[in-house]
Amino acid sequence: MTAITQADDSPKIPTRLYSLDALRGFDMFWIMGAEEIFHALADATKWGPFIAISNQLTHPAWNGFHLYDLIFPLFLFMAGVSTPFSVGRELEKGKSRNQLVLRVIKRALILVLLGLVINNGLNIKPIHEIRFASVLGRIGIAYMFANIIYLYSTEKFQIFWFWFFIIGYWLLLKFTSAPGFPAGDLTMQGNFASYMDRTILPGRLYLGVHDPEGLFSTIPAISTGLLGILTGITLKKTTLSQGTKVLRLAIVGVIFLVLAQIWNVDFPINKNLWTSSFVLNVGGLSLLLMAWFYYVIDVLGYQKWAFFFKVIGMNSILIYISGKFINWEYTTKGFFNWLLYFFNDPYKLVVGAICYVMIKWLFLYFMYKKKVFLRV
Repeated sequence: MTAITQADDSPKIPTRLYSLDALRGFDMFWIMGAEEIFHALADATKWGPFIAISNQLTHPAWNGFHLYDLIFPLFLFMAGVSTPFSVGRELEKGKSRNQLVLRVIKRALILVLLGLVINNGLNIKPIHEIRFASVLGRIGIAYMFANIIYLYSTEKFQIFWFWFFIIGYWLLLKFTSAPGFPAGDLTMQGNFASYMDRTILPGRLYLGVHDPEGLFSTIPAISTGLLGILTGITLKKTTLSQGTKVLRLAIVGVIFLVLAQIWNVDFPINKNLWTSSFVLNVGGLSLLLMAWFYYVIDVLGYQKWAFFFKVIGMNSILIYISGKFINWEYTTKGFFNWLLYFFNDPYKLVVGAICYVMIKWLFLYFMYKKKVFLRV
């Protein structure tokens, strides 16, 4: 399960990327409790930098962007990066495209079902009380379509589909709206994507009139998955030196960030709608992070510092769904409640948040040592 790390700049055939597992773990780290550490630090110290970080670890109400908005699309991006190393490798071994498509569809269905369980538990409910849209559901659907495009098209056509989805989505929302609202309305009630979700999605929407993981706004999310696939193709190429790969990802990342700000003027950066400017903005940041992790870990060979994150990244789905079958607050108190007696409020909350993350990491480390990994 380990990656082969090259310290030189010559083109080599890459296998599993240590940097990809580490970046995935870095991404999950922020939603497995690390954000609460900084919220607690901000409340305890009232120090400006901690308050700024704490604010970045929240979601804007509608338009705008905080770094916390990057976690979800970065995970989808990385699912795409892994495609050329997993699905692509199976294709090279001789498996047919039809076989691989069936595997991709199966994985998407499993993720959709897991999303339903996370949203609603295993309780039997009336359909109108069930929330069908979910984070894992969006990942599954976007991953599926991106992988189908990967399997049946060339790299040039994958680039075409990337732009087709986000430009088409922009035009659609620009010239349409919910009934009774002016064309191009992008409010929660007035935009066309939310209206379509209210029309076609059964059950309840997360915000009543809108769901941030709705079905219609999954269309541009396919482009996020495709960008990851194109990144994976680049990292897998043996015709490019490792330095060239890093430079290419970094340059495209900066270009995307600039384009996102330009597009933001007409089509605001908005995670709730997964707007096209949002796709470019998080795509640019994802490319820069991937370039940095790949350069430091796989090119320069500095791996030890990233082991903490790799342990998380190797079981990312497991830790995401674990809250449904493990009471982490109870477990944390069971192991560390004695430690909290040495601290007074408000720092007791800071220590508690650190212990909460640590007990989760120790669980993942145990699974890592036993070589138990949840695969979907």
